[in-house]
Amino acid sequence: MLFVISGPSGCGKTTLVKRALKKSKNLQFSVSHTTRKKRDSEVEGKDYYFVAQKEFEQMVEGDKLAEWAVVHGHYYGTSKREIEKKGAKGDILLDIDVQGAARIKAKFKKAIFIFIVPPLFQDLKKRLEKRGGESPEAIQTRLEVAKKEIRHYPLFDYIIINDQLEKAVRELESIILSERCRLDSRKKEITPILQSFTEG
Repeated sequence: MLFVISGPSGCGKTTLVKRALKKSKNLQFSVSHTTRKKRDSEVEGKDYYFVAQKEFEQMVEGDKLAEWAVVHGHYYGTSKREIEKKGAKGDILLDIDVQGAARIKAKFKKAIFIFIVPPLFQDLKKRLEKRGGESPEAIQTRLEVAKKEIRHYPLFDYIIINDQLEKAVRELESIILSERCRLDSRKKEITPILQSFTEG
């Protein structure tokens, strides 16, 4: 099962994803490739695969990406190999931008799409300013992009309003759990149970 999480930059989706990965069993994080520089708090191969622009462009030309987009002047993308490799171990969780989510939806019809939004635009602005590490101009660019991204909410199956972290984490866990309990997700498990009723 493929879970796709997206939302405007600064909405808190990365924090939610990390919490969900700790609490949910058989849930693999799909690590994206990016051409932007690594932040001090980030770990290569865990948060992102940090690559040169030329290498990324070669992946695009070689049709090795399931989705990719240019966000804030940098390339971001999910490799097909990453999805195949992680998918063999269990459910997969993607943390990608809105453009990438739209491309994944076109290719993976059964994926579950979750959109994270801040309580208000002003809250998003405060979070980006508090996060630091970027110029006022860069923050303003992110805010302008967020205004466009928020309009894409109808693309998603679920909306989580990240006004209280613990509440938002519970909602994300609930979505994952409920999707795992759907009939088409449990066909393999229910088959031997049904068989036991016909034999008993």
